[in-house]
Amino acid sequence: MKKSADVDAYIAAFPPAVRARLAKIRRAIHAAAPEASEGLSYRIPAYRQHNIIVYFAGFQKHIGVFPPVRGDARLEKAVSKYANAKGNLKFPHDEPLPMPLIARIARHQRKQDAARFAARKKK
Repeated sequence: MKKSADVDAYIAAFPPAVRARLAKIRRAIHAAAPEASEGLSYRIPAYRQHNIIVYFAGFQKHIGVFPPVRGDARLEKAVSKYANAKGNLKFPHDEPLPMPLIARIARHQRKQDAARFAARKKK
């Protein structure tokens, strides 16, 4: 996956501690979805395979990961601690990032995107 200068600039705009956390999430997504392209959408980092598979964004008290996780009951249960009312995920800055979980989310979203694309091609 080619890194985007826009995402570099987005991450660079944050304080050092948040910048490090955003960079960790970026690396996890790169590893989990190496074929995805990176860029900005809605002015936040977004990763696209056929469609957007995952976004992340820095906020004052947390890092958000979008869209909500659907279609895997075990994964939904694993992320429930971080899910808000709409299902988007919030990882507070005062807690360690669950990197294996974030990578698992990216892999799941990538697989769902590939399956939706394959289903559309069959029609």
